[in-house]
Amino acid sequence: MPHLWFDKGTLLLKSEIGTPYGKWDSRNNCYRIKASHYRDVLDFLKESNLNVDNTALNLPALEQLKGSIELRSYQNEALDQWLNADKRGVLVLPTAAGKTFIALKAVDLLGVQTLIVVPTLDLLDQWKQRVRECLGVEAGVVGGGECVVRMVTVATYDSAYAQASFLGNKFLLLIFDEVHHLASPGFMQIAEMFLAPFRMGLTATYERVDKRHNLLPLLVGDPVYSVSVEELTAGQHLSDYTYERVAVELTDQEQQVYEEKMAVFKNYLTTRHIVLRSALDFKRFIMSTGRDPQAREALLARNKALKVAVNSEAKLDLLAQKLEDYQNEKILIFTLHNDLVYAVSQRFLVPAITYQTSREERREILTNFGKGKYMVIVTSQVLDEGVDVPDASVGIVLGGTGSKREFVQRLGRLLRRKDGKIAKLVEIISKETVEVNISRRRHIKKEGTTNRAT
Repeated sequence: MPHLWFDKGTLLLKSEIGTPYGKWDSRNNCYRIKASHYRDVLDFLKESNLNVDNTALNLPALEQLKGSIELRSYQNEALDQWLNADKRGVLVLPTAAGKTFIALKAVDLLGVQTLIVVPTLDLLDQWKQRVRECLGVEAGVVGGGECVVRMVTVATYDSAYAQASFLGNKFLLLIFDEVHHLASPGFMQIAEMFLAPFRMGLTATYERVDKRHNLLPLLVGDPVYSVSVEELTAGQHLSDYTYERVAVELTDQEQQVYEEKMAVFKNYLTTRHIVLRSALDFKRFIMSTGRDPQAREALLARNKALKVAVNSEAKLDLLAQKLEDYQNEKILIFTLHNDLVYAVSQRFLVPAITYQTSREERREILTNFGKGKYMVIVTSQVLDEGVDVPDASVGIVLGGTGSKREFVQRLGRLLRRKDGKIAKLVEIISKETVEVNISRRRHIKKEGTTNRAT
């Protein structure tokens, strides 16, 4: 009788009949197979009328789930699409659309051992709390110094990767939050080293600039459901919003420094006959700075120019006006660099959250923001992805990248529905600088968008 077992992130099959999913391992005198082909191998052996001694699984004990999740119509539709796709696939929904609840409803329906993989420790804490609230059980945790495996376990991508040889045969359902991370060269091995037949990916923005999202169908399944912000605001599941882009002038001194630094960058591109048409072109240019000192000098000059544009004094003056205009609303201020975060925090006496902020302090700031004790928070990019930020109605963007993902994530922080609420996203950019094109690349067009200069 064929024998199938799990071995450090792979499957081993001792059988006289081969499998199309494995390769002969002469050292172990058996076939070695990627763990992700577990269900395929079982189907193949069944079709070949072969019984198998299957000792691959090492599942933690089942627990009695006490599910209390009621889904909205579009959430039910997303879950149905996933179930009909053989319990594999990616759900693409905007931030604040309730992806977490869809996933936990799937856990409740299947009632199987589940690993939820998240990109940050903040999200690990958030999912752990949601499991307790929605399923009535305590979640296991792998990450942040903990390694406790339970029926429903939450792990960071880093820990799931590092512990794949240990965890890979302990779950039947994998849920990848912010699934675009899974397509990175290292993390994709998580999907390959786990034998879980059922897989769900969650994201607000499926595509990656490097096109590696094309690997996700092999790792977790095809996109099976997608809905836009506009569809959900029109259907009143999310708050409607307005978008305003305001261009400000650099001071004479700022303009001089900006032009000098950009001239260094542009001159280098011209002399080397380099044309940057895409993000991939720019990535290649950055890679060249490791071996070309002049390329590195050009990049540093561009970065200094961008820093002048992003941190312009006129932005802070206009920010002061906006804070006065919206003084009775909860406001999130987004920047690109931490130095501007701290400058805003000190000038306007508002709490700041950056990657340097401890988990405890971050939790305290967000809790008090939710209670209305703090009405304004300034942050760089650490709140862009996934973190459950309490209800806010105004977002002010002082700087960012050209990523549409960043725009969607920041907008999503404002869209939690509340009767009578119209969220407001205001983007302040510096005129006649690279910020204009960066803003244009990331922006998703909405009717009623306004653009003005000051």
